[in-house]
Amino acid sequence: MTKLFLALHVLAALLAVGPVTVAAGMFPRALRRAQADPPDPAARASLRTLHRICRVYAAVGLAVPVLGFATAGSLGVLGSGWLITSIVLTAGAAAILALLLLPGQEAAVGAVEAAADGSRAPVPDERTARRLTMLTGLFNLLWATVTILMIIRPGSTTGA
Repeated sequence: MTKLFLALHVLAALLAVGPVTVAAGMFPRALRRAQADPPDPAARASLRTLHRICRVYAAVGLAVPVLGFATAGSLGVLGSGWLITSIVLTAGAAAILALLLLPGQEAAVGAVEAAADGSRAPVPDERTARRLTMLTGLFNLLWATVTILMIIRPGSTTGA
């Protein structure tokens, strides 16, 4: 059962976190393009699509920690320092995504849509794109650190 949990955990991480990482990384550039020309339907469509990818795959990504706990429980490593550190970093990455990135993207999409519809709402400024770039970088750094911890596993008895 351990091998099944581990395989599913790794697959979930690749298939869920990967698309969020890529789409969130592309979002600020698409936002800059949409800011430059809010009425451009292609720019707005790209922005909406990238946000939808982030939102959907974030929900799918909930399987990663669930399967991770199942794997750790079957391996008997729930109290290991490297795992606890990974859990804390994962929670931090999830918080950044759920509380800062997704709402920031949602607000930016809404502002661009409003500007395109001719409302007086201001188009998000360059600071919005920079802030989303920084948050995405932090999110990616946390996940990269978790991945390294999962591979190295300090104190592992397997020697791998």
